[in-house]
Amino acid sequence: MPFIRKLQRRKLSGGDKPRKNPSSSKSKPESSAPAADPSLSVRFNWLKQELMDSSDIIYREFTISTGQRCVLVYVRGMIAQDSAQQFIVRSLQRESAQLKDKDIYEFLFEDEALSVSQATVIEDLDQGVQAVLNAGALLLIDGDSRMMTFSISAYPTRGIDEAPNESVIRGSREAFIEDLEKNMTMIRRRIKSPQLKTPAVNKGRETHTSVVLAYVEGVCKPELLKEMKRRLSYVDMDGVLGSAYLEEVIEDNPYSPFPQLQYTERPDVVCAALLEGRIAVFVDGSPIVLIAPVTLPMLLQSAEDYYQRYVAANWIRWIRYFFVFASLTLPSIYIAVTTFHPEMIPSQLLITIAASREIVPFPALWEAFAMELAFEALREASIRIPKSIGQAVSIIGALIIGTAAVQAGIVSAAMVIIVSLTGIASFIIPHFDLGLAFRLLRFPIMILASMFGLYGVTCGMILIYIHLVNMRSFGVPYLSPIAPLVTEDLGDTLLRAPWWKMHKRPVQLTNNEVRQSDNPRAWVKEKGELE
Repeated sequence: MPFIRKLQRRKLSGGDKPRKNPSSSKSKPESSAPAADPSLSVRFNWLKQELMDSSDIIYREFTISTGQRCVLVYVRGMIAQDSAQQFIVRSLQRESAQLKDKDIYEFLFEDEALSVSQATVIEDLDQGVQAVLNAGALLLIDGDSRMMTFSISAYPTRGIDEAPNESVIRGSREAFIEDLEKNMTMIRRRIKSPQLKTPAVNKGRETHTSVVLAYVEGVCKPELLKEMKRRLSYVDMDGVLGSAYLEEVIEDNPYSPFPQLQYTERPDVVCAALLEGRIAVFVDGSPIVLIAPVTLPMLLQSAEDYYQRYVAANWIRWIRYFFVFASLTLPSIYIAVTTFHPEMIPSQLLITIAASREIVPFPALWEAFAMELAFEALREASIRIPKSIGQAVSIIGALIIGTAAVQAGIVSAAMVIIVSLTGIASFIIPHFDLGLAFRLLRFPIMILASMFGLYGVTCGMILIYIHLVNMRSFGVPYLSPIAPLVTEDLGDTLLRAPWWKMHKRPVQLTNNEVRQSDNPRAWVKEKGELE
């Protein structure tokens, strides 16, 4: 909106000095807010000038029995207009007969004449403008320099539904939405502790987006909180429309393909992270919450791991680790073995692969590249097209095009199987950005495999390992607790220990290590003594 841009050119967030914009020299001169002026006309005219050319700004003028003129300012569609009319306008008109010889604001607060909660008295018109733009109502009364803001927002929001990208069998069905207050409510419902702190800051010179840091005091390290606030203090951009805007600014290594912050849309995942000593970053208007710090083993864990019995969870976790490795190296190993090391393949299988490749005019590298690029295009198409025809496109791409390519002799049947298994393996990775990183790294490893065989694959894996070892997420080693080795935290890495065995929180994330008592199954011994 024009008035928001003009307002932010005049007053930056955080109280910085105004910046001159040469391109706005032909615009109307900027006006300063009248300081503590009791005249309604002066303040009313300033507001109209400040919020000019905005058809959705409503100015509701009325008079109370004392003869004082009042104006209620709000944005159409962002507040409950019926509540404003009933609990503010009519209440003032009905109770105004008692206002003689009384301070109007003392009367409104002490006598509770207005049945509206979250009312605040202010004197700065700039604060009043921001209150209006933040889905509030601003009340001005003639003869009094003070103003009152009311929080009666009622804009439409999406209903709370199941998480579409992080589904589970036994866990919660709630997912975050775009409303910050409702998201914080879902966290408060789960962590009913006064130690849960939620400080807020505004980011974005034009958007003034609310950003909330959530952490558990006494569990979260103070130095981690200080570092998070320090990094956010450097964020100075025109708008913050989602959590991804902040992610790229505050992560340690922005050029790495690997994600260094975890994101989720599940309240239970955020609460579990907070209880481990981590920090969650909520952004108003975004259903995606950032969690820091994070390690690679954490990104390979799913919420389902903690709702299933630990035996099944361990089996699923091992399968996931195996297919994560397969998604990165399976095409490369096939290229290396068929090109440089055919003696490693059993004779019957080698004959079958050679027969299928006999009519293929391309080397294994170009064959793999073509199939991988086709699979990536098919994956992106299934995401972008309407859901009603998404399955049809998947069937056409996977069956018809693949079968036709094999029959035409463009690719071999073995390569189609390898690429299909690789695609399925990439879908097993719980974190989408981590899966995307493996998809990107798959191509340079394929090139190394075509040049040097398994030696090239090994060199590529060593380079990736060196990169991961040198990475940090808010000071925490990215491969922790594997490298460096932290034996206390291995109980929830390669394995998922039973809940009654996990006595401590991750030691690298918190100074308060004790999670539960040493023997939560002491009832077994008591039962034996009683018998």
